[in-house]
Amino acid sequence: MTNRSKILEDLSQLMTNAMGVAQGAKTEAETAMKGLMDRWLADRNFVTRDEFDAVRAMAQKAREENEALKARLDAMEKAKA
Repeated sequence: MTNRSKILEDLSQLMTNAMGVAQGAKTEAETAMKGLMDRWLADRNFVTRDEFDAVRAMAQKAREENEALKARLDAMEKAKA
Protein backbone atom coordinates (compact mmCIF):
# COMPACT_ATOMS: atom_id res chain seq x y z
CA MET A 1 0.00 0.00 0.00
CA THR A 2 2.83 2.40 0.82
CA ASN A 3 4.52 1.66 -2.48
CA ARG A 4 1.29 2.47 -4.34
CA SER A 5 0.88 5.69 -2.35
CA LYS A 6 4.45 6.70 -3.22
CA ILE A 7 3.77 6.09 -6.93
CA LEU A 8 0.65 8.27 -6.76
CA GLU A 9 2.58 11.00 -4.94
CA ASP A 10 5.32 10.88 -7.56
CA LEU A 11 2.77 10.99 -10.37
CA SER A 12 1.01 13.91 -8.71
CA GLN A 13 4.30 15.78 -8.33
CA LEU A 14 5.17 15.07 -11.96
CA MET A 15 1.82 16.45 -13.13
CA THR A 16 2.22 19.55 -10.94
CA ASN A 17 5.67 20.20 -12.39
CA ALA A 18 4.38 19.67 -15.93
CA MET A 19 1.63 22.24 -15.33
CA GLY A 20 4.20 24.73 -14.06
CA VAL A 21 6.34 24.23 -17.15
CA ALA A 22 3.29 24.62 -19.40
CA GLN A 23 2.29 27.85 -17.63
CA GLY A 24 5.83 29.20 -18.00
CA ALA A 25 5.85 28.34 -21.71
CA LYS A 26 2.49 30.07 -22.15
CA THR A 27 3.75 33.23 -20.46
CA GLU A 28 6.94 33.20 -22.53
CA ALA A 29 4.96 32.74 -25.76
CA GLU A 30 2.62 35.62 -24.85
CA THR A 31 5.57 37.89 -24.11
CA ALA A 32 7.27 36.98 -27.39
CA MET A 33 4.07 37.58 -29.37
CA LYS A 34 3.49 40.95 -27.68
CA GLY A 35 7.06 42.01 -28.53
CA LEU A 36 6.59 40.91 -32.13
CA MET A 37 3.32 42.82 -32.46
CA ASP A 38 4.81 45.95 -30.86
CA ARG A 39 7.72 45.90 -33.34
CA TRP A 40 5.37 45.29 -36.27
CA LEU A 41 3.11 48.17 -35.26
CA ALA A 42 6.09 50.49 -34.70
CA ASP A 43 7.39 49.72 -38.21
CA ARG A 44 4.03 50.68 -39.75
CA ASN A 45 4.25 54.32 -38.58
CA PHE A 46 0.74 54.28 -37.13
CA VAL A 47 -0.25 57.40 -35.23
CA THR A 48 -1.19 57.37 -31.58
CA ARG A 49 -4.74 58.14 -30.47
CA ASP A 50 -3.55 61.48 -29.06
CA GLU A 51 -1.98 62.47 -32.38
CA PHE A 52 -5.12 61.44 -34.25
CA ASP A 53 -7.36 63.44 -31.92
CA ALA A 54 -5.11 66.52 -32.24
CA VAL A 55 -5.20 66.42 -36.06
CA ARG A 56 -8.95 65.84 -36.03
CA ALA A 57 -9.42 68.90 -33.79
CA MET A 58 -7.25 71.00 -36.12
CA ALA A 59 -9.27 69.86 -39.15
CA GLN A 60 -12.54 70.69 -37.38
CA LYS A 61 -11.25 74.16 -36.50
CA ALA A 62 -10.09 74.72 -40.11
CA ARG A 63 -13.53 73.67 -41.40
CA GLU A 64 -15.23 76.10 -39.05
CA GLU A 65 -12.89 78.92 -40.10
CA ASN A 66 -13.53 78.15 -43.78
CA GLU A 67 -17.28 78.24 -43.23
CA ALA A 68 -16.99 81.59 -41.42
CA LEU A 69 -14.85 83.04 -44.24
CA LYS A 70 -17.29 81.74 -46.85
CA ALA A 71 -20.17 83.39 -45.00
CA ARG A 72 -18.24 86.69 -44.91
CA LEU A 73 -17.49 86.46 -48.64
CA ASP A 74 -21.12 85.69 -49.42
CA ALA A 75 -22.19 88.69 -47.33
CA MET A 76 -19.67 90.93 -49.12
CA GLU A 77 -20.93 89.75 -52.53
CA LYS A 78 -24.55 90.45 -51.53
CA ALA A 79 -23.58 93.93 -50.32
CA LYS A 80 -21.70 94.57 -53.55
CA ALA A 81 -24.63 93.56 -55.75
